[in-house]
Amino acid sequence: MIKFICAAVVASAVSSAAVADVTINGFASINAGATTGSNESLYGYDDKFELKNESLFAIQLQSDLGDKLSVTGQLLGRGADDFDVDFEWAFLSYELNDQTRVSAGRLRTPFFKYSDFLDVGYAYDWIRPPQSVYGLGFANIEGVSLYRTDQLGRMDSSLQFVLGNYDSTTSFSGTEIDAQIDSIVGATWELTQGSLSGRVAYLVGETTFDTAPVQLAPGVTLGGLFGTLEQVGLSALVADLAIQEDDSSFLGFGVTYDNGDWIIVSEITNIEVDNSFIAEQDSYYLSVGHRFGSFTPYISYEKDDNTAQVDAYSAYQSTLPAQLFVPVKGLVDSQAADNDTWNLGFRYDFHPSAAFKAQFTDQDNQLTGDRRSLISVGIDLVF
Repeated sequence: MIKFICAAVVASAVSSAAVADVTINGFASINAGATTGSNESLYGYDDKFELKNESLFAIQLQSDLGDKLSVTGQLLGRGADDFDVDFEWAFLSYELNDQTRVSAGRLRTPFFKYSDFLDVGYAYDWIRPPQSVYGLGFANIEGVSLYRTDQLGRMDSSLQFVLGNYDSTTSFSGTEIDAQIDSIVGATWELTQGSLSGRVAYLVGETTFDTAPVQLAPGVTLGGLFGTLEQVGLSALVADLAIQEDDSSFLGFGVTYDNGDWIIVSEITNIEVDNSFIAEQDSYYLSVGHRFGSFTPYISYEKDDNTAQVDAYSAYQSTLPAQLFVPVKGLVDSQAADNDTWNLGFRYDFHPSAAFKAQFTDQDNQLTGDRRSLISVGIDLVF
């Protein structure tokens, strides 16, 4: 389906200029950073000043085909992928009426407040959205969306339903693996009155990750461990650990206050993958900024609190031989996290379409005692 949608976007952009309105927009981010310690790494950076990691360039095309039908495509190249260009978005939309729109194709999954603007750095003040919440690992689905706006008394209401699938790759413990999330169903609802808005999102799906290539130690892969457990008759334990068609859920809440001077944003999320070694993930952030004309300093705090699923192995502690119990326990416990992250930075709008940003990030791992710091600078622009 997605190949058809992509072809439709290209065909529309090339051939519809004479019969339809075509709008071309773009955005880019040129970001650089380095950690402050020689043995530190954070968000893909190390102690060598690097320009490529979070830089990107994108073109968005939208064509109004008439009779309430439109097509949208977004071509994006990321520095982390050597600026290889791919369709980040590619979908058709139909306006059922003034309040209701149906879209189908490759869509942005509406997990977060800034999901629709996730790659558009110019749309927010930070160098990057708070990764404790936003570092989910995937952002798009192939599917259908129903979006409706209403007026509820003095409040503006935005309600969205999504249905679709994800079938691509994701990074897991530094290894690129195949990931599939089927039967994604979800809804988001945002209410706004004046300077204040609140948002809730809930999505469920059926998750499968091919974690077999992931290394637990030199020469020891997750697939090898699961194979050994199967051979000694512990299929039930493998079923409790492997991520195979497991029910998963995402729950998120957000609140924003923006009166033109002060901007306060907070989001809290919970992620669960049942019957797997994936930890239950609870995360949140709070960000406070103040606009002084074109200059906006801000401070934000993030929290990761991921609880390891120790019940997956606790019943086997007395029966499993040590050479099997130790890697099983290590696998499950490795998913725990307790990170405190502070960000201090500013945004300077030096041009009507461009902003310079600088940010200092300090992350404290409460489980290991490790502390990492990152200095980032960048320019975000829209055109």
